[in-house]
Amino acid sequence: MDQTLIDAEHRLQTAQLTGDVGALDRLLDDRLRFTFGESVATKADDLAAHRSGSQTLTSLVEEELAVFADGPTGVTWFLGRLEGSVNGAPFAARLRYTRTWHRSPSGWRVVAAHASYA
Repeated sequence: MDQTLIDAEHRLQTAQLTGDVGALDRLLDDRLRFTFGESVATKADDLAAHRSGSQTLTSLVEEELAVFADGPTGVTWFLGRLEGSVNGAPFAARLRYTRTWHRSPSGWRVVAAHASYA
């Protein structure tokens, strides 16, 4: 288990919950692709949603976290409950995220992510 990857995952969760665009910018790779259902979003899409307030989280509760790291590649598997709003519509859901991370000299950054309802 790689503690630095666990720490990066927890920093990402905190940045999502607080809408910290600066931290998200540092944790998300410029090549990021995020899939959820039929949609595919980029880093720019994600940052814009947080910056504009069209996507906000009010609660993020981690139920389970597994990690794998090998050299510059890491994967995190998150299961948890999220609450917030998207485009003004409230939501509450139990979600599973799989995130692929790349470790560079500046630290871990998410290059790909997928979420589904759990």
